[in-house]
Amino acid sequence: MVPGDHAEEAIVPMADGANGRGEVRAMDTAWDGGEDSEQQQGGGRKFSMKDLLWHGGSVWDAWFSCASNQVAQVLLTLPYSFSQLGMVSGLLLQVFYGLMGSWTAYLISVLYVEYRARKEKEGVSFKNHVIQWFEVLDGLLGPYWKVAGLAFNCTFLLFGSVIQLIACASNIYYINDRLDKRTWTYIFGACCATTVFIPSFHNYRIWSFLGLGMTTYTAWYITIAAAVHGKVDGVKHSGPTSLMLYFTGATNILYTFGGHAVTVEIMHAMWKPRKFKYIYLVATLYVFTLTLPSAATMYWAFGDALLTHSNAFSLLPKTGWRDAAVILMLIHQFITFGFACTPLYFVWEKAIGMHHTGSVFLRALARLPIVVPIWFLAIIFPFFGPINSAVGALLVSFTVYIIPAVAHMLTYRSASARQNAAEKPPAFLPSWSGMFVVNLFVVVWVLVVGFGLGGWASVTNFIKQIDTFGLFAKCYQCPPKAHVESPLSAPPHH
Repeated sequence: MVPGDHAEEAIVPMADGANGRGEVRAMDTAWDGGEDSEQQQGGGRKFSMKDLLWHGGSVWDAWFSCASNQVAQVLLTLPYSFSQLGMVSGLLLQVFYGLMGSWTAYLISVLYVEYRARKEKEGVSFKNHVIQWFEVLDGLLGPYWKVAGLAFNCTFLLFGSVIQLIACASNIYYINDRLDKRTWTYIFGACCATTVFIPSFHNYRIWSFLGLGMTTYTAWYITIAAAVHGKVDGVKHSGPTSLMLYFTGATNILYTFGGHAVTVEIMHAMWKPRKFKYIYLVATLYVFTLTLPSAATMYWAFGDALLTHSNAFSLLPKTGWRDAAVILMLIHQFITFGFACTPLYFVWEKAIGMHHTGSVFLRALARLPIVVPIWFLAIIFPFFGPINSAVGALLVSFTVYIIPAVAHMLTYRSASARQNAAEKPPAFLPSWSGMFVVNLFVVVWVLVVGFGLGGWASVTNFIKQIDTFGLFAKCYQCPPKAHVESPLSAPPHH
């Protein structure tokens, strides 16, 4: 973060907490020696357009970031998942994984508060430093957990960025097919590289707001366009037809609601991080209004045709409304690419000693090497749709479901840790035993269904795509172009 970007509240234990329980209070503290907290949060400061568009740290900013980041290109692949799962399973699994994702996002927020409270009690300052998930695991559970968190989180975010880049090429093709999808990947890779200039999540205020507006338009365009189009002739709704397809679709939905790998970074960008607890749940409830109607209506209208059309745009008629949705999704995917890449930028900056550099330009130059492997992987594996499920099963299952649940159980396994916890169990589940049971359920379910069965199905499907289209596929799932005969070869007129 550059100097003077924002001020936040530190989390420190009260010396005189009620009943001696060491409750946590918040104290205003300047982020990095810039403007004071009161000014930064609006008190006595003149209106600034730069602050309005660039400096975000409120609860609303966090909500927009979570909702905008949670549903991006996956909005276009959920109808494909419904064709694999069937209507009933598609609807139920969205709600189930949405609530499970909200639970583990809550756990991550609790562990962040616990880690920060302990460190600030020791006098550690986070001035000019962005806390990340692997650091939380390191501080609470030790270096082995740090390595696990770093490996899974970085790999997931790397492939999350790859998926956004693949989606850009897939979508633009439906507006302009004069270039193949691989060429479009080259072009959008260069465009997305400009995200290196955005310092942190704190600076995504206007982008998060616009991004959510874009996905809202696209979701309701898909819903209305599919309903107006009606059922295609002879439409069939056969799903599920095989266990492989069923669990492939299920892991894509698990991936959909596993977008909270950036929860810690979003919290750290808030002025009052402890207010994050239920933000992800509220964001998920809004996302349901986008994903459920659009996926269900597309599957109702096109049925089994979606099995060979992983991008919903490919089946909708070309109109100005569709082109507008494509363009808006392209912009949003640029934003989501930045969301996924920014934590990777932070890790790289810390590794090379550039994280505390005040120059945005120098930090941008230092970040560029992160974009190159993402670009390359998007060209190798352009399988829009199937790659989501593979990433969901192998990476998301551990990164945002299993690891947070196990980490929470281990952090509060002792009576003293529970007694001195910075955050007590929530009002809707006011029992440590109850939390343990829910966490254990999450771990077992995701390990068996998400990683086990989902991993088998999604990897099998992914290998099938490689066998069918090959690596470095020039134009994945592109319809064959009609051959236009050259005028020179036309027969002479008599």
